[in-house]
Amino acid sequence: MTYTLTPGRTPLLISVPHVGTLIPDDQRHRYTERALQVEDTDWFLDRLYAFALDLGAGLIVPRYSRYLIDLNRPPENQPMYPGANNTELCPTRHFTGDPIYHEGQAPDAAEIARRVATYWRPYRSAIADELARLKAAHGHAVLFDAHSIKSELPWLFDGTLPHMNLGTAAGSACAPALRDALAAVFAAQHTYSHVVDGRFKGGHITRHHGNPAGGIHAVQLEMCWRAYMDEAPPRWNDARAAEVTPLLTQLVTTMRDWTPA
Repeated sequence: MTYTLTPGRTPLLISVPHVGTLIPDDQRHRYTERALQVEDTDWFLDRLYAFALDLGAGLIVPRYSRYLIDLNRPPENQPMYPGANNTELCPTRHFTGDPIYHEGQAPDAAEIARRVATYWRPYRSAIADELARLKAAHGHAVLFDAHSIKSELPWLFDGTLPHMNLGTAAGSACAPALRDALAAVFAAQHTYSHVVDGRFKGGHITRHHGNPAGGIHAVQLEMCWRAYMDEAPPRWNDARAAEVTPLLTQLVTTMRDWTPA
């Protein structure tokens, strides 16, 4: 299996599409030694959000690295953020802009198509099927696409990101009332900086699956590593994780309990 799905008993499904770290043995020769360290992983998010299972949320977790295929990109490989540096469906560069593959070893069209069929489609189909089940059971469903990233990456964005970057595809992926409720959770605290629909407005998972008129509401949270872990080297930090968990619990609870008007 290329992913694990723990079904929830509430309308909320949490996706953590970039926590996988595996590179298949038959592909490892393509990658540089640095790339095999999968430094651009969304480290530890499955561990960080494990509390949500006790709150009734579902959780879907991939096994394989985004360096193999990015589950949050469109299968046609269109750039998510036109005019800015982007990583591809099958990334060829680190977030620093340095190459991932040995010269001449980047995947060709046939290999990309194989990866889409083997890894991308099963994960995305599982999301769609679970959202359909939740909507049938509860009348609506909420998809929370959770990500994390290093605070400063000049190749991708200028300056330092806020701790919390909420994306709703500029309000098109969820009901305005849900967006406002989540923004209010951030506004009520002063520990973590935040922005709504800033540099990261939501990737393909949020944009594709979010369909408020159809009863599916999707949001993305791009959280900076410094909010819950050590950035250099990437390492779990018990104190930071414990400090941010109450805020994440509020967010998850808000999404779980929210209902359309």
